[in-house]
Amino acid sequence: MGQAIGDILPIALGVAISPMPIMAVILMLMSPRGRGASVTFLLGWVLGIAVVLTVVTLVIGPASGSDSSGPSPVASIIKIVLGVLALFLAFRQWRGRPKPGQTPQLPKWMAAIDKVTPAKAFGLGALLSGINPKNLTLCLAGGVAIGSVGLDAGQAAVVIVIFVLIGSCTVAIPVIAFLAAQKAVQPKLDELRGWLGAHNAAVMSVLLLVIGVTIIGKGVAGL
Repeated sequence: MGQAIGDILPIALGVAISPMPIMAVILMLMSPRGRGASVTFLLGWVLGIAVVLTVVTLVIGPASGSDSSGPSPVASIIKIVLGVLALFLAFRQWRGRPKPGQTPQLPKWMAAIDKVTPAKAFGLGALLSGINPKNLTLCLAGGVAIGSVGLDAGQAAVVIVIFVLIGSCTVAIPVIAFLAAQKAVQPKLDELRGWLGAHNAAVMSVLLLVIGVTIIGKGVAGL
């Protein structure tokens, strides 16, 4: 289980440092329905990560024929493919970064996020965590890492929980802090939102580059 935890830590951190969901939850917290929407967004985010991880873990385990001796060649090849995909996404993020002096263009859905209902916020959280290409790639890589090392059901569940906790912490912390001390944290959240908006592409490109190289390295080592 220690190997699986070590393998998923950088990937889970990559999920946690995704600027878009952090910006989305901050905007929700500043909206009239902020409390309810942000909580359901967090629940959707957690559920999306957990579902993808669980499904991939259940599929990869039997398919790879993994055992305690280490990952199979099938799992290693999948890791290499996911690592290459992460590098491609890093390149695309870097190419799309704002030029010096250019105002960052945020997704159109963020303009209407202050009107989002709790139900829609839940769906948005699930979509951003489980279907967004960047996060989906990382969650798939996490599921492969967990399912390819021959863990029993209990051990796999523990590793999945650790991944979900790490991957959700940057969304959960603003929500909890806001609910506990709204007036104190609101200015800091606004500053964080502005910084993430300006540096979103650069942060994600570097992050995906590092994680992509790491995943490819793990895959090559397992062949």
